[in-house]
Amino acid sequence: MPGCLNPVWPCALTGAVTALSGFSGIAVVIHGSSGCYFYPATLLHHDLHSTFLVEQEVIFGTSERLVEVVKDLSRTYKKVAVVNSCVPSILGEDIRDILSDYNIIFIDSPGFTGEFESGYLSAVKDLPVCMGQGTDRVNIEGINLIDPFARGNQREAERLLQLMGVPVGTIFCHDSYESLSSTAGLSVTVNPDLSTGYGQELGSFLGLSAIKTTAYSIADRFCKAETRGIENELLMVEERITKAADKYLKRFDPPTAAIFSTCSYSGFAAAILQQYLDADIVYCGVRNEPLISCTPAIKVTSLAIIESVIRELAPDLVIGSSFERSVAGDAAFIGLTPPIRGEFRLSSKPLAGTEGELSFMEDILNACMDYQHRKLVK
Repeated sequence: MPGCLNPVWPCALTGAVTALSGFSGIAVVIHGSSGCYFYPATLLHHDLHSTFLVEQEVIFGTSERLVEVVKDLSRTYKKVAVVNSCVPSILGEDIRDILSDYNIIFIDSPGFTGEFESGYLSAVKDLPVCMGQGTDRVNIEGINLIDPFARGNQREAERLLQLMGVPVGTIFCHDSYESLSSTAGLSVTVNPDLSTGYGQELGSFLGLSAIKTTAYSIADRFCKAETRGIENELLMVEERITKAADKYLKRFDPPTAAIFSTCSYSGFAAAILQQYLDADIVYCGVRNEPLISCTPAIKVTSLAIIESVIRELAPDLVIGSSFERSVAGDAAFIGLTPPIRGEFRLSSKPLAGTEGELSFMEDILNACMDYQHRKLVK
């Protein structure tokens, strides 16, 4: 069996489980061992189910255990989704044949097939989505429940659409099972890395320039859509951030920063730092394939490389996950990507939308101010 493809980023199984568990009414069964269950369960904090395979089932077959679990869940859930893990996938059992008596969703997404995004999008493609022909609503894409900004991004996207007078369609992936039967023909995203392809993509709400472009794109489709509210917000946000950043730069030099996140989030962070603080992005390491163009990005799959980069470049600011925090030393740190452990996160903090821009820049300024004060004390 191949080794772990990317130790600092979840596998395809976790991506599939994350997408499916975002829809209430679907029971998600991880067909695998306890380890394959507990990893996504600790990230999602969501009710998941598993066959909890042990040596006996691997040797003599998993069908009996699988049928037992699915039969029980079928009594109480509208739909049961089975996600295959590495061991049963290698065994080659015909899961659809084993469960032919049950109307299930089967996702063959073992960890060795890819990373989080591939599993997430594979699961979304296999959902029983019924596309509507109308353009009276707009879907929201890019929500995944392991993202620390998921709830905030969803609420901010809903708020911006409401500000324009545009009804919300299906939310991928945090909605009800019933919502899949009437998915809208238009979509916006809060995370371009997770665009599903359901409906015509109208743009992104990640970053001010993207919000403005997307708002005009929506207005072209909805004759009654109002853009003035968003335009006013964009002006206010840019003014507030510029004023705060200028105040910081009057006291301190522009920061040097190392960013470690997914492609879209890394590009967002780099753009803000460069635009408002004239920051020097000394390194941009991405978890998934490097797609962004605003900053040269390198895919990084090793904590040893991350540690080496941070020690060699000694940035003022490190942006990333608990992995980066563990090797950041005295640098300022901002959590941007999971896992983010060792702190309470109770509020629905966004990264997307105008509020997300304000919130993230607030975190940057406060972290950098704290770093500068600690330097003075030394």
